Amino acid sequence: QVQLVESGGGSMQAGGSLRLSCASSGYTDCTYDMSWYRQAPGKEREFVSVVYSDGRTNYADSVKGRFTISQDNAKNTVYLQMNSLKPEDTAMYYCKADRPPGGRWSLTGRYCPNNNWGQGTQVTVSS
Repeated sequence: QVQLVESGGGSMQAGGSLRLSCASSGYTDCTYDMSWYRQAPGKEREFVSVVYSDGRTNYADSVKGRFTISQDNAKNTVYLQMNSLKPEDTAMYYCKADRPPGGRWSLTGRYCPNNNWGQGTQVTVSS
């Protein structure tokens, strides 16, 4: 599996900002759509944002205008800049790597694993 390591979580007061990072390793010759998900206590895991392999991005309505996803391909790292944080943003944030259509094999002929998750980083926002 692709190794995904999240970092940057922490505790913050409402209105503050945090930047999460997701560093990937192991299958750097594969192409992936990179997403952020979050899971609050007692709730299901939910989609937050995605950056597709072609550079397009998408966001959940709840974070549009406040969160920005970006990637540094040279560092194999995806970021989630979170501004104007709210208590309802409190959750464990997970990074995910999914194969795009046609992405089963890398250009070097290696099989690319799908549905890869990191271990998560906790974000806590107090009012």
